[in-house]
Amino acid sequence: MTSLRRLLTIVWVVWRFGLDQLAVDGARQGLNSRLLGGLLWLLRLGRRFEAPRGQRIRETLESLGPIFVKFGQVLSTRRDLMPADIADELTLLQDQVPPFDSAVAIATIEAELGQPLSAIFSSFDEQPVASASIAQVHFGRLLDGREVAVKVLRPGMLSAIDKDLALLRLFAQVVEWVSADGRRLKPREVVAEFDNYLHDELDLVREAANAAQLRRNFEGSGLLQIPEMIWDYCRTSVIVMERVYGIPIGRMQQLREAGMDLKQLSREGVEIFFTQVFRDGYFHADMHPGNILVCDRGPHFGHYIALDFGIVGTLSEYDKNYLAQNFLAFFRRDYRRVAELHVESGWAPADTRVDALEAAVRGVCEPFFDRPLKEISLGQVLLRLFQASRRFNVEIQPQLVLLQKTLLNIEGLGRQLDPDLDLWVTAKPFLENWMQEQIGLKALRDQIRLEGERWAKLLPQIPRLVHAALVQASRPPNQDLAQALQVQAQELRSLRRWTVGLFLALIMLAMVLLVLLLPDFSVLDLRLTHERL
Repeated sequence: MTSLRRLLTIVWVVWRFGLDQLAVDGARQGLNSRLLGGLLWLLRLGRRFEAPRGQRIRETLESLGPIFVKFGQVLSTRRDLMPADIADELTLLQDQVPPFDSAVAIATIEAELGQPLSAIFSSFDEQPVASASIAQVHFGRLLDGREVAVKVLRPGMLSAIDKDLALLRLFAQVVEWVSADGRRLKPREVVAEFDNYLHDELDLVREAANAAQLRRNFEGSGLLQIPEMIWDYCRTSVIVMERVYGIPIGRMQQLREAGMDLKQLSREGVEIFFTQVFRDGYFHADMHPGNILVCDRGPHFGHYIALDFGIVGTLSEYDKNYLAQNFLAFFRRDYRRVAELHVESGWAPADTRVDALEAAVRGVCEPFFDRPLKEISLGQVLLRLFQASRRFNVEIQPQLVLLQKTLLNIEGLGRQLDPDLDLWVTAKPFLENWMQEQIGLKALRDQIRLEGERWAKLLPQIPRLVHAALVQASRPPNQDLAQALQVQAQELRSLRRWTVGLFLALIMLAMVLLVLLLPDFSVLDLRLTHERL
């Protein structure tokens, strides 16, 4: 009954804002059906909507509550799937929602930690300092004097989310059925992504673990401060962390009055992004202004503080290498290489004409080079790239959706801090250095050292394994002379293969020892050069 009531509520809100008309409009355009045209006329029933469709979609999601607001935020990052007017409107969805009852928050904390509030905190602010769609935050002080922030999950979120997700999946199927462009929009895949994001955010221990990993990655760098998690008080619905002090990144005037170097902050923001992506392959994927502070006291003064680690992105070595090559090709205006990489990676079909894709990419990117960030929009560049890629059936890679979202957040941050920032010039040296580390002699040495322990265990076993194989091969079962001769011939071939393999293995072992004993290949290069002279 509750699910039916919720479904009826959703249907009513959809009808009130005229989204039913939008759906039938899309279907009529795709199918050119008189029947659907008549259905559209009946659905209007005298209703007229002056607001544009993007605004109506946003207002519908806001009316349906926090889960749908969150879904709208995710949709706003999929500019490859959403028309520009809808994506722009969805970015206006706010993170702040009304807080839930503080008495409920306190009861949740005491139930999760198994102790009364007074046994944990010497003081606790019942009024929350922040409230979002998933959780809210209170400040407090532990009995040992440490100032902390306490994040508490909204009650009943899991069941509410599961019910709404079931309805979203149903709507996604309907969209694919009635819309001619439904397959390209992939609404069911978008809902699946949203499902993953939400369930990850509902486990606050996972969020605490994400924060701990990011904190280790930037330990000692000074670029980014991550609050320390108090693990004794971290549970699925409650986490307690170090309280940090800073100015929200969106308050430009307050930052200037505090003496912050905004241009330096903009450069550091770019460096933090590329460090997370290419060095670590592990990045904060929800870096909107509400989750970023600038420290205004202590040793981290003037540097970034990150908050809210419910969503992080990861990249494989293959993804990192592919992305780095793509970025460098863009920065060097090597559009043919960009096209080739799309085909080599399987993003574009194997029969794609590289010269045609090259021309399309050039037409999108060339107008934006040599211009400061205030005169360009990465969002628009990405949107035009996605539109151009549709002609070539380029597949959007799910693992890069979060990266796209983060890149757009970084663009907005950089535009606020330093409109004159040249993103290309700032990022290019970082990427070139990273690529040199990946493909140069230093990269070879590091990789050999990384594999050294495994080789050290395997190589000494090779002679014994060869001997065991030969002994086994020398014991053929009873068979006639022809079979015996055939077995002997196979033994000789096996012996030759094992001999070559052993020889190569010894060469590899020598290389390992050479790398481990010499501090740098350059030493060997200098010796050889000296001998030639």
